[in-house]
Amino acid sequence: MTNSTVGALGDGRYHTPQRPSPRDVIRAQLRPEMPTPAANVLIRTDRLCKTYPDGAVNALIDVDVEIGRGEFVAITGPSGCGKSTLLNLLGALDTPTSGEIYFAGEPLSQSADIDAFRARRVGYIFQSFHLLPTLTAAENVQLPMFEAGESPTARARKACELLESVGLGHRLHHHPPKLSVGERQRVAIARAISNSPELLLADEPTGNLDTKNAFEVLELLSHLHRDRGMTIVMVTHGPEIADRAQRIVRMLDGRVESTAATV
Repeated sequence: MTNSTVGALGDGRYHTPQRPSPRDVIRAQLRPEMPTPAANVLIRTDRLCKTYPDGAVNALIDVDVEIGRGEFVAITGPSGCGKSTLLNLLGALDTPTSGEIYFAGEPLSQSADIDAFRARRVGYIFQSFHLLPTLTAAENVQLPMFEAGESPTARARKACELLESVGLGHRLHHHPPKLSVGERQRVAIARAISNSPELLLADEPTGNLDTKNAFEVLELLSHLHRDRGMTIVMVTHGPEIADRAQRIVRMLDGRVESTAATV
């Protein structure tokens, strides 16, 4: 053996270098997370905690995360680790027990109108769609626009454009029960972006979909991020789904276990 293929031990003997383990290979493929400049941070949490009323469950414990403007972040981890709880707090659908959430540098706890914040600055995509069955696809998409005070004509035109953008221009007047599950989720995405929110939150958006529809929904989210520069935070169990994001935040037992950029 030549010295180019061996390494020296302390006693002068030589050994062949070990091959890297699969874990080392994966780590080498991850880019180190770079700090986000303060001016580019859209939402930040400071020692966020959530304890449910009976005190038996600490859903979140001192969670500190930052989401940059235009970033696509996936939150992963086992069931019950606090993923959806964190997403609900980021979107002001729930309030923390302690700690603070800052949106564009302003504390949410001091917001003068939290309903307007939810309606105008944040879009929500739920695993179970949450469409109103008595309204058509176009009418469901228009619901968030009422908060923005748009005219009926403007609402109808915008809803049509949004549904066409997600491939449902031919389903404008269909009610949710007449749509496939994949179509329902695409209606939900159109509704979520109807007010051009700064932040899009997706809670297991592919959880109820088959492989084909899941791929189409992920393509839509990637399009929104890539072409519109939308900030997206997505909760998911699937590693292959999380890999579509720029960064993965892994949670365990109510805490952030790790965060790393994807390749």
